[in-house]
Amino acid sequence: MERRYAIIGHRAPSMGKLNLNDLPGSGRMDVLVRAINSALFVSHGIRKDSHITLHLQGGDGPNRRIWFDGGILAGVRPDERSIAGQLKAIMKLPIPPQFHEVTQGIYHSGGDIFDTLKEWEREDVKINILDANGTNISELLPREIALKYKAEKIGIILSDDLPFNEDEVEQFTDYPKISLGKKWLQGHSCIAITQYLFDKI
Repeated sequence: MERRYAIIGHRAPSMGKLNLNDLPGSGRMDVLVRAINSALFVSHGIRKDSHITLHLQGGDGPNRRIWFDGGILAGVRPDERSIAGQLKAIMKLPIPPQFHEVTQGIYHSGGDIFDTLKEWEREDVKINILDANGTNISELLPREIALKYKAEKIGIILSDDLPFNEDEVEQFTDYPKISLGKKWLQGHSCIAITQYLFDKI
């Protein structure tokens, strides 16, 4: 089962300088970096069945998406500074209209979360919105999750440390909502939990 994660960085700048010594002060890029780590890395390896797309939707420049494809990703270490260094280099580049490969397994493009949703729909990805008020995923375990997601491309949309804005909530109306509980967990923890659950299928 292919897992795709999309995280929205509402304040994350799409271009300019990235201070590696102050990722929280750079539009909470620390949240996005930790999300990459949880989505893609296991001990001594990379998840070949997982992708994650960052949506840099803050700052003064146009939106930028950065897509990490775990199936072919190479040359990235799992420490936060190394991952942030990759983002810093990309943020210096002009934003292409379509996905362009920067290094093996890392692509960037213009666009926002709504563009990603359209692309996923064309690729038959089963899209789910991570929402504390959604259906608790524990109610589906274990047989129901297996039946629901086996041999599927599953997409999980989550936010950074901010809730979804009004436009996002409106656009997400028709997608199923899944919950990991009523407490507001950190994004990278949510990703790790869903990866664990999907690994059990």
